[in-house]
Amino acid sequence: MRIYNSLSRQVEEIEPLKKGKVGMYTCGMTVYDYAHIGHGRKYVYDDLLRRTLAYNGLDVIHVQNVTDVGHLVSDADEGEDKLEKGARKLKKTVWEVAKYFERDFFENMDLLGVLRPTIVARATEHIEDQIKLIDRLVDRGFAYDTPEAVYFDVGRFPRYEGLFGRGGLSEKQTAVRPEVERGEHKKTPADFALWFKRVGRFADHQMHWDCPWGDGFPGWHIECSAMSMKYLGETFDIHTGGLEHQMVHHPNEIAQSEAASGHPFVKYWVHYSHLTLDGVKMAKSVGNVLRVQDIIEKGFSPLALRYLYLTAHYRTPLNFTWSSMAAAQTAYDKLLDFVRKSQAPSLKSQRTELSKEKLRKLESYRSRFEGAINTDLGFPGALSVVWEMVKSNIPDYDKADALLDWDAVLGLNLAGPLISEEAPGEVKDMLQRREQLRREGSYVEADNTRVEMEKMGWKIEDTKMGSRLKKIPNY
Repeated sequence: MRIYNSLSRQVEEIEPLKKGKVGMYTCGMTVYDYAHIGHGRKYVYDDLLRRTLAYNGLDVIHVQNVTDVGHLVSDADEGEDKLEKGARKLKKTVWEVAKYFERDFFENMDLLGVLRPTIVARATEHIEDQIKLIDRLVDRGFAYDTPEAVYFDVGRFPRYEGLFGRGGLSEKQTAVRPEVERGEHKKTPADFALWFKRVGRFADHQMHWDCPWGDGFPGWHIECSAMSMKYLGETFDIHTGGLEHQMVHHPNEIAQSEAASGHPFVKYWVHYSHLTLDGVKMAKSVGNVLRVQDIIEKGFSPLALRYLYLTAHYRTPLNFTWSSMAAAQTAYDKLLDFVRKSQAPSLKSQRTELSKEKLRKLESYRSRFEGAINTDLGFPGALSVVWEMVKSNIPDYDKADALLDWDAVLGLNLAGPLISEEAPGEVKDMLQRREQLRREGSYVEADNTRVEMEKMGWKIEDTKMGSRLKKIPNY
């Protein structure tokens, strides 16, 4: 299996540090607001990476953080804390806001078929680990104490310049606004906070802890280093994030981690490109966000959105439109129907041994599918193989078997229940009543029930495998 390493800027063979095991850390959400489908693309590709590693026989330990404290509006040291901003908006405490949006985030990821991380690491539950790491940096001369914060001294880490092929220190010094970000006692604008003290603009900060440098709270970057190294070791295999993390967050992680340990931090860095809406990056700051719930309300399946994510390579932008969403839903429905019809007991009973020619063809499709996903997560190419196989003259039940095997990676739940949408209880009851009426031969009453369900926004698709409920799109 090969992956593009953002740090070396080349595709590399994945060779785990420990035979048969992979340690993988994925940057999680700052839980101050709802996740949107731009976030969804990132976490679906984290999931695809994890599933592909597992498909290759590797045991994956997947750690994902929850930033429930310490993330300012800027990735640098600018602005207010995002949790406090969210708390004012919802008129809740910061603790309530963090729990509410964390739960909402994972529920949305469940809808998209994203596996839960092996370890969910919350920043607020690892304050002591962060303090210990800062203490190591201070002792080794990489951090300095000031009246407003403890800062990492970027100038003491020569590798910082040029990490990920960026301008590093000089580029940052040009871009920052000194009157906002420098801080009265910073040595250089690029130095970043490891620990904010509860003074000045943060005098009333709601989340705070005691530490050797004074009452306060951790900076954003330190949590990822402290928690990833706690669970995966001072050097581990894979770290993922969005492209926006290449400029500030991930260089800061590398600097503080390697300065503290004296060892390389991560072997493979994986960064995902953005989802755009009408050509503009989807972001809360822009205000052009769509949530998974918006997709559902339009009558689409969250797993059809997952299918849409698969159609673009993770290192290229994906532009979302409602027409592309409709096309993804159509394709996804065709796959679902094909698998369900092909797995019918009547067809399975007719199964015969494949001819040598068809067996070679099926093995060729398997090889090409695996080659695509193992070459820098080439899922668009993998989908092409899927459809080429579906249209081939191989028996349907053998093609369905292959699809269900590949679905361990695709995560589309192709063997899922017929009622794939989460319909209201009243609608499900009406479906059951319609089925009973049809069994009794009361077809007029059954059809009247169908009409009432359509008025409520739900249609029925009758297949050989049974009836399936679908939300009627309103786009």
